[in-house]
Amino acid sequence: MGQMNIALIAHDAKKKLMQNFCIAYRGILSKHELYATGTTGRLIAEVTNLNIHKYLAGHLGGEQQIGAQIEHNQIDLAIFLRDPLSAKPHEPDVNNVVKLCDTYNIPLATNLATAELLIKSLDRGDLEWREIYK
Repeated sequence: MGQMNIALIAHDAKKKLMQNFCIAYRGILSKHELYATGTTGRLIAEVTNLNIHKYLAGHLGGEQQIGAQIEHNQIDLAIFLRDPLSAKPHEPDVNNVVKLCDTYNIPLATNLATAELLIKSLDRGDLEWREIYK
């Protein structure tokens, strides 16, 4: 299976969870191209040594950069660990990312349970249909 482009975004309250997720699935993630908003990308790299394309921080335009990649069909899978209770005004807007993923038919996880299902599916080759779109 070819390399997939994976977007990783996390609200502040979920950044530690994102780090732990990436530690747990480091072996799978290392086979793919990873893109993340600034702080999340730096925090993941610190604990995993994974190579990550880091965008600007979400509130400085990182969310728009990832959005543009989705619009250009350059993201195959998105994981946005969102904080449903206390997302701050400066944090990336989950609704915008959801809208773009729905528009362009990109698998998206917004919580840990779905993120784990998607990453395991990716490893099994269940996302090979994305190759057709590339």
